[in-house]
Amino acid sequence: MPAMDISAVIITLNEEANIEACLESVSWAREIVVVDAESSDRTREIALRFTREVHERKWEGYSQAKAYAISRATSEWVLSIDADERATPELEEEIRSLEPPAGVDGYMVPIRPLFLGRWIKHCGWYPGYKLRLFRKDSATMTPRRLHEGIRVKGVVGKLVNPLLHYAYPTVRSYFRKFSRYTDIAARELHERGKRASAFDIAIRPLFSFLKMYIFKLGFLDGIEGLVLCVFSSLYVHVKYVKLREMADSPGGPE
Repeated sequence: MPAMDISAVIITLNEEANIEACLESVSWAREIVVVDAESSDRTREIALRFTREVHERKWEGYSQAKAYAISRATSEWVLSIDADERATPELEEEIRSLEPPAGVDGYMVPIRPLFLGRWIKHCGWYPGYKLRLFRKDSATMTPRRLHEGIRVKGVVGKLVNPLLHYAYPTVRSYFRKFSRYTDIAARELHERGKRASAFDIAIRPLFSFLKMYIFKLGFLDGIEGLVLCVFSSLYVHVKYVKLREMADSPGGPE
């Protein structure tokens, strides 16, 4: 058992290809809580092999799902992990050895992403620290549609060892998420009263590419780094085109 009392929480939707490896990687936690958004595949069946705390809940958004998962946790500390992520043995050992001093309510964890079969080390994607380990009673969710955030009241430390993120192993897997994520990102900007200018659509994607490929050393990640930077600049372009479309048609893209 780890020295810290930890619940691992995961939200899922049709993750049968990922969920078993994810849950195996956090099987050392005292408790595992899975909140499933009515998956139509074997996600729930597989999750039940690891924990009885599998809760089916209608999808209302990332922040809402994660907040509900955290509310079901019974441990003092929560480790938030995505279904396509894995806790490494080194991260497990580091967490087991933690003795958080007074005032420390959370830890940032580095995320190491896999893109087209290569572990990305640059492009601004790594280490990509995110608050993933935190005291349950100190945590609140930020109201975002995409890439839900967690805040804590106290001091936040940093861990050394990463979560492995099997983000986009293939081009197809990238573009399966591309349309949905750009829809959500554009909608979030629209709700904040943002409007897309010609600069946003034509120039901002170029700046995104140069920042990632040159200034964030994406060229050191080889051809995969180049492709990632190109795809990311396309993401920015499409997001702002969709935002402009929403201004003309409040219902947004179909």
